[in-house]
Amino acid sequence: MLGSYGLVGCEAEPPPLVRSPEAPVAGWPIYGGDAAGTRYSPLTEIDRNNVSGLQPVWTFHTGDFVDGKDGRPMGAFQVTPVLFDDVLIFCSPRNRVFAIDAQTGEERWRYDPKIREERPWGFTCRGVATWIRPDSDEKSACSERVFTATNDARLIALDARTGVPCGGFGAAGVVDLTVGVSNVYPGEYGVTSPPTVIGGVVAVGALVADNRRVDAPSGVVRGFDVETGALRWSFDPVPPGTPPRPPGPNGEPSYHIGTANAWSIFSADPERDLLFVPTGNTSPDFFGGLRHGIDYYSSSVVALRGQTGDVVWHFQTVHHDVWDYDVASQPLLIDVETESGWIPAVVQGTKMGHIFILHRETGVPLFPVEERAVPQGAVAGETLSPTQPFPSYPPPLHPKQVTTDDAWGFTPLDRSICRGLIEQHRSEGMFTPPSLEGTLQFPGTAGGMNWGGIAYDPVRRLLVTNLNKMPNVLTLIPQDEVGSVEANPPFLIYFAQEGTPYAVAQGVLISPLGVPCTTPPWGTVLAFDLGRERLAWEEPLGTTRDLAPVPISLPLGLPNMGGPIATASGVIFIGAAMDDYLRAYDSETGEELWKGRLPGGGQATPMTYRAVPGGRQFVVIAAGGHATLGTTQGDALVAFALP
Repeated sequence: MLGSYGLVGCEAEPPPLVRSPEAPVAGWPIYGGDAAGTRYSPLTEIDRNNVSGLQPVWTFHTGDFVDGKDGRPMGAFQVTPVLFDDVLIFCSPRNRVFAIDAQTGEERWRYDPKIREERPWGFTCRGVATWIRPDSDEKSACSERVFTATNDARLIALDARTGVPCGGFGAAGVVDLTVGVSNVYPGEYGVTSPPTVIGGVVAVGALVADNRRVDAPSGVVRGFDVETGALRWSFDPVPPGTPPRPPGPNGEPSYHIGTANAWSIFSADPERDLLFVPTGNTSPDFFGGLRHGIDYYSSSVVALRGQTGDVVWHFQTVHHDVWDYDVASQPLLIDVETESGWIPAVVQGTKMGHIFILHRETGVPLFPVEERAVPQGAVAGETLSPTQPFPSYPPPLHPKQVTTDDAWGFTPLDRSICRGLIEQHRSEGMFTPPSLEGTLQFPGTAGGMNWGGIAYDPVRRLLVTNLNKMPNVLTLIPQDEVGSVEANPPFLIYFAQEGTPYAVAQGVLISPLGVPCTTPPWGTVLAFDLGRERLAWEEPLGTTRDLAPVPISLPLGLPNMGGPIATASGVIFIGAAMDDYLRAYDSETGEELWKGRLPGGGQATPMTYRAVPGGRQFVVIAAGGHATLGTTQGDALVAFALP
């Protein structure tokens, strides 16, 4: 079933395709394309000359769309499938796992963990992981596994061929991730990103709901035995030397509350036995006066030993983060050329639009990082870091500050009102602290870069990513005044920050017409050339096609969620924007080559593959929308290919 959507950008007839029967298989076995998170494919069938001929060839519907109780949106369909032999395996927002034929989209099996539906902000599952028992020719039950982790905090092992839970893993195929994680409120703690397999360990972090309270659940990261589900290690992210918590009543480990969590996607270097973990900031996000140093590992990339969980090194991208600038992007593992030669590196993108390039084995920056003085003047009870780290190379990709010169609107009146809104808020640059009078936070909490991350083209040495350029307004509210605040989601959200002197109102800087108050583009896609040491190109990402009352496509560049992939043929694919399209860009020039209409918002990272020798190259994306962004909801996984 292809639906009623069509194609855009096909003015010229592409040349006829000649496909070799020996065209090699190229898969997408791991969420980020490979363990290094490069989001790169060696495939070349779809290239600059014929990409305009892409057509939707099959669509799979998960049925996981709305909550039958009240019809509210499901959350966000952010998944990237993995290719396992000749099937695609992926999860829906409520953690239902599907295996479908990679050629036809026909279902092979499905598994429903029947999660508890108590998550107040909706449901998300970005992906699954697979594992094959090494040195085993026998395809016995569960010798090939799918690992999935759920919104209600369970780690589950399934037989990759049948979808049946692996009885020898945990309790009937399930490990309870709340064990040792005390003080959990309903719906507050769960997993949204795929587990990561390294050697004989499956590692998993968790998402802890932002801004609820000081004594939030632990952000512990754990490694479990891939065969038995037994706990192999745990990384409790407290400062070195902190005494461990006493064990639980049954002798189980117990973890410190209120620590930074690791909700996003990990990367792995199996040869070095290194696991790279991006961390969030310590709860609550916008007031840190009661942390007392527990945010030592906040907003960092942490390198752990894969088989033991020991900390090898960590690098903090934001000191004492009170902006929700957690590290959302998956660490990217590549080799980087320096004056000393080629060095194994970790490339870490951030919500600030900063990219830090670190030595993979030591965490030492390969290019200078400067500690610069940043705005002070915090509210009573807060202690800010006097400096923050800024990379010298690549230079910061995001604008640093909002001023009245940036005021924008469709009409002079609209622009004048926006100028007044900018004037009345504190705006002194990227690290202006949250305030009682209201602070313009730029970038906002969505970035810069978010979990969509960075793709790397090793042939052209291009870092490809997408940015949000939307300011938030942060206003701290004394707890005895919170009754005067009236939330208006999604434009103004109230967070209690229980246990602190202040609640917070988080808003978006918008005009009376409901559009951003700053000069577009509000979202871009770009490529940074590591070979030529320069920004190769940057283009607006998205149009107003699905936002305006009438379908007018103004190329203003929109807020986005999801990431790009790169291919050897020099084509970049990305959805992400708030209009319902999958786009293809020329990786060397940034020219938009094609866009294909989707049946829902494409707030996911696509993937590409050839499953059989001589077969077609497919490009697949989840098109189910994102409730918070307000994009078109749905349940479709869509595959495109050439005729």
